[in-house]
Amino acid sequence: MKLWKRNAIAAAIVLFVCGAVYLNWSYAQDTQAGKNLGEATLVGSDSLLNNQDGQGAKDNAGGEDATATQDGSTSSGTYFSTARLNRQQARDNALSLLQEAAGDEKADQSSIDEANAAIQTMAGYTVTEAQIENLITAKGYADCVAFLGEDSISVVVSALANGMTDTDAARIGEIVMEQTGLKADQIKIIEAE
Repeated sequence: MKLWKRNAIAAAIVLFVCGAVYLNWSYAQDTQAGKNLGEATLVGSDSLLNNQDGQGAKDNAGGEDATATQDGSTSSGTYFSTARLNRQQARDNALSLLQEAAGDEKADQSSIDEANAAIQTMAGYTVTEAQIENLITAKGYADCVAFLGEDSISVVVSALANGMTDTDAARIGEIVMEQTGLKADQIKIIEAE
C-alpha cells in the first residue's frame, strides 16, 4: 500500500511537470507561427491599436511599446518578455506541486527525495537558461530566450538585420554547448520573426 502511494505521488509530480513543459513548448510553437495567446484582433480595431499620434498601446506586462503591424502581430520584444513570463509561471506551478509533495508529512522518504531532486533540477535549468541568455546578449544579439529540457535546448534569438548566418548559429551553439554540455544535434536555434 505504501509503495502504491509513493508511486502515485511520483507519477502525479512527473505528470504535472511534463504538462507544464508541454504547455510551454506548445505556446512557443504557437508564437513562432504568429499566434499569441491572449491577443485578439477586433474588427475595425485599428483606431484602438494605434493612437492619434501613431504610437502603439503600452504593454501592461513590461511597459514596452507593443506597436501593432498591419497583420496584427506585435514587436519581438513583447514575444521575449511573454515567453519568459510563461516559462516562469509554468515552473512556479510545477515548483509549488513539488514543494507540496516534499512537505507532505505522509510521504515516505524516497518520494521526498525525488521531489527535492526535481526542485534542484528545475533550479539548475533556471540558472543555466539565465546564463545562456545573458552570454548571448553580451555577444551583441538584441534579445533571446532559452528553453532547457532534460536532453535538449531551444534558443530563440531576436531577428537579425541580415538574417541568421552560419557564424551566428555557431557562436550561439558554442555558448550553449559550454554552458550545458549538450551536443550540437541537441541544440535548436530559432530566429524570431
